[in-house]
Amino acid sequence: MRGPVTIGAADGTEQRDHPALGAVPAMLAGRVADALSQRWREDQQSLLASMCVHALVPSGKLFRPILLLESALAVGGDAEVVLPAAVGAECGHVASLVHDDIIDDDDLRRGRPSVQYKFGVDNAIVAGDALIFDLFAALAECRATGASTERIVAALEVVARCGIDLCRGQSLEAELCERMDFDLDAYLTMVRLKTAALFMGACKCGALLAGGDETMVGALGEYALNLGCAFQIHDDVLSYTRQTGELGKPDTSDIRNGRLTLPVILAYRAATPEGRLAITDVLAGDGDPVLRRAELVSILTRAGALTDAADTAREYSRKAIASLDALGPTASRDRLRGFAEAAVNRDR
Repeated sequence: MRGPVTIGAADGTEQRDHPALGAVPAMLAGRVADALSQRWREDQQSLLASMCVHALVPSGKLFRPILLLESALAVGGDAEVVLPAAVGAECGHVASLVHDDIIDDDDLRRGRPSVQYKFGVDNAIVAGDALIFDLFAALAECRATGASTERIVAALEVVARCGIDLCRGQSLEAELCERMDFDLDAYLTMVRLKTAALFMGACKCGALLAGGDETMVGALGEYALNLGCAFQIHDDVLSYTRQTGELGKPDTSDIRNGRLTLPVILAYRAATPEGRLAITDVLAGDGDPVLRRAELVSILTRAGALTDAADTAREYSRKAIASLDALGPTASRDRLRGFAEAAVNRDR
């Protein structure tokens, strides 16, 4: 167990690179990781606690909690005040992953057995639900660290609405896959809801709890919306350019679930009728998913769709960076800019 770590101020003191996120201060991730490791320990003898600990520990990149903390610092706030909310942000994110793995029937998450694979689907549903409630419990804990009741209520509203948007996005994705609908606008709406919503919730929540004004909160919300889109679209590309060992999850998941990601949609829109038939046959087929994935990668590569999707992700990254101009100059704002750049340059 690491010892106590002091969170640096917005001027960048005591900062060092986080190995998973480049410029992110490792101390921020360390504080959140420590809190997560203890979150369910008091009840560790129960099955529910065992499942939640399995889902939370060891933690992933902790990107959303760090976004929340950096947003608080970027508006001149105290990271200690919002630390419980940062822990809650990871609980909410992990809950969505637990439920995603159930929906997708994925047996691997972060290089380990998924909760649904290890404990069963019924138990995993309950664990995901518990982590969602823990998110709201963690937000309420910010009252003890100095956040005003009014701002906690505002943050609760933001997080709840973002959570509903996430569910709307998940439902829309299921509709698109079921209909085999290659609608670009519908896909982008789905990404804004399913992925960007949690990014927005983290950034706006951090700014609100830390005392940010309406302009600051709005700017960070716009930043997070575009960052989330960039992040998800880059993930779409990675799902066809990296292997299971590098992603920590099945690289055939998109194929098995007939998921319409941006590279697939772009290739379909540019294809001949014969090419479109080949794409739908791969997605709707029931053969070996590894072979089907290889065939689809070949199609996407020939069409230039992977490159075009990567370009789209970079455009969203540029929009995210531009949104930060409304904030005053701080080291945290610079790091937020760095996150937007790194989101479309990472290889996992």
